[in-house]
Amino acid sequence: MTEHVSLTFPDGSSREFAADTSGRDVAEGISKSLTKKAVAIAINGEVRDLSDPVTTGAIEILTRDDQRALELIRHDAAHVMAEAVQELYPGTQVTIGPVIDNGFYYDFARNEAFTPEDLPKIEKKMREIIARNKPFTKEVWSRDKARETFAEMGEAYKVELVDAIPEGDDVKIYHQGDWFDLCRGPHMASTGQIGNAFKLMNVAGAYWRGDSNNAMLTRIYGTAWADQKQLDAYLHMLSEAEKRDHRRLGREMDLFHFQEEGPGVVFWHAKGWRMFQNLVNYMRRRLDEHGYDEVNAPQVLDKALWETSGHWDWYRENMFVTQTEDERVFALKPMNCPGHVQIFKNGLKSYRELPVKLAEFGAVHRYEPSGALHGLMRVRAFTQDDAHVFCTEEQLRSECLRINDLILTTYSDFGFDEITVKLATRPEKRVGTDEMWDHAEEVLREILEQIERESGGRIKTGINVGEGTFYGPKFEYVLRDAIGREWQCGTTQVDFNLPERFGAFYIDSASEKKQPVMVHRAICGSMERFLGILIENYAGNMPLWFAPVQVVVATITSDADDYALEVAAELKKAGLQVETDLRNQKINYKVREHSVTKVPVILVCGNREAEERSVNMRRLGSRDQTPMSLEEAVTALADEAVPPDMRTD
Repeated sequence: MTEHVSLTFPDGSSREFAADTSGRDVAEGISKSLTKKAVAIAINGEVRDLSDPVTTGAIEILTRDDQRALELIRHDAAHVMAEAVQELYPGTQVTIGPVIDNGFYYDFARNEAFTPEDLPKIEKKMREIIARNKPFTKEVWSRDKARETFAEMGEAYKVELVDAIPEGDDVKIYHQGDWFDLCRGPHMASTGQIGNAFKLMNVAGAYWRGDSNNAMLTRIYGTAWADQKQLDAYLHMLSEAEKRDHRRLGREMDLFHFQEEGPGVVFWHAKGWRMFQNLVNYMRRRLDEHGYDEVNAPQVLDKALWETSGHWDWYRENMFVTQTEDERVFALKPMNCPGHVQIFKNGLKSYRELPVKLAEFGAVHRYEPSGALHGLMRVRAFTQDDAHVFCTEEQLRSECLRINDLILTTYSDFGFDEITVKLATRPEKRVGTDEMWDHAEEVLREILEQIERESGGRIKTGINVGEGTFYGPKFEYVLRDAIGREWQCGTTQVDFNLPERFGAFYIDSASEKKQPVMVHRAICGSMERFLGILIENYAGNMPLWFAPVQVVVATITSDADDYALEVAAELKKAGLQVETDLRNQKINYKVREHSVTKVPVILVCGNREAEERSVNMRRLGSRDQTPMSLEEAVTALADEAVPPDMRTD
């Protein structure tokens, strides 16, 4: 008797098929045109080869237009790049070649490292291979056969990968014509389906398996997209990103620097620190508005506290640790939460006092590998705009919604209106019972649905399966910047675990001890990183209220120096950050120089302006000058410099 499988199609209809029916067979049964477009199938959401036998469940026939096909395009392009390299440079060994954000890479072992000059030649060969349109075919080999085959080919790194596979397990091998590689799959039907919307980007050194004790390989990065329009948009975004690089702008604007003696820590210059404090002051006002109390917990704490919190077991490799002469072990805090629990525990709390909202601009230290450090975006010492809300379970929903309102309005004040809120669920390694996780995730799912519903679809939502922290699920707030990049910044994390581990409690209405719910909340996350994002989002052209230097008063002639100083004094009296430029230089030179440092407004003064008590206002990025009276200019600029949270209009 022939076995059958039951397939459910996207339109809700169901059909039975013989158990050996492939995805391609199913597509052919629907239409010939679909068969030509099909690149893979998905069974119950799992993407598989088009040639795979189907199994009972919900089936989808994927074409190149499906977003999930983009990963296949990139995966296949990586294989084609490896084939092209080995055709062009015999003797080169291939190692691993995964898909990454926006592209792919492959690591190669070769006596002579590849250079950027090699990339056009490799690209050309890739296009030839794609034009051959060879099918991707899968074979399953025994581990021994795979090891023997790669050993005979001189592929030592592949042999090592095979040796890491448990004995008795089979190995998947994917062919494209005569070339093949060890691979889990899946792949599209043929190389021709990759298309030509790809580009090799750059080369870099990479240690085998990321270990500096191993051999240095050459990594070639590429990007691939479904069509040329998407590729062009991505390359344009990269070009814009290069212009907006906060590290370059930080130098030009004289904001900060890094140096080898302090890897991963920021040396803030006066203007950069002023901008940092602008952010702190803004956040302090918002915290006060929402009823938070600002606290400060110690930087260094005994390891016993970190053992109780769970960080010693789960986060030890990221902590800076020291031992004193009396052999006590301490750690620089990587997070603020255990300290805030101690503050909450100090003195009895009644249910009438809840929620207790403790906020801190807490300096934290986390060890990041040297290769991961990246300007303000990835550092070893940073400041969290951290807060913890201790509340009853009955208050949890309303407090999470209040936090959501605070986060979204903060982002809006900085010009971010395209927001995605994602629920990150329980990771594989975690603390606490499944019941606690079930409850926390259920509450957050309900809140997520409410956020989406009440925003009228303006706020997008999603699920990040398994991406929660070890002590609780969380909301992740993702911003889209001016050039379309996404940044994960704020978080809201529900935690039933830390209060229990530390024995935190409040006295309820029945005079009984009860454990509070602890909500971890950050808006900027790392304030250094948030500033880096802001600098790049605005390309250094900061809003007037946030700019470290808001106005420069520049003279055309030294005869106007006294008047320029008077103008500056009036602006300072109105609360503006002002500098004067009285140098004996041509005005165009002064304007160019201050434009490079991204000063939003330049007020130009000459003899006529001094006589008329007027100024010529020049905005950053504009060649136009607007004449106006001094009083009018001061009033207009002072009004424009009011932070958005302090406006009454």
